[in-house]
Amino acid sequence: MFRPKLPDIPTLPGPNIISTQQGHAPVPSAGRSLNPYVGAVAAVVVVGVVLTALLAAVAVTAVSVAIAAVVLRSLITGANKR
Repeated sequence: MFRPKLPDIPTLPGPNIISTQQGHAPVPSAGRSLNPYVGAVAAVVVVGVVLTALLAAVAVTAVSVAIAAVVLRSLITGANKR
């Protein structure tokens, strides 16, 4: 149910041939092409970058709120002592 269904990639009949200086040498087929996975890898990278940026924004906001709370607390306690 949750497993992706990959499309069948058509293969050419016979081995791939490249010409060399000595003649023709058969090159074994690499099997499945990596092209169907490029979109998925790009999506994972983009989601990772976005989540990392959001985490950094939350951390910076938390630190700034904590600093503001400490400053306000010191101002309030200083005003009460006078």
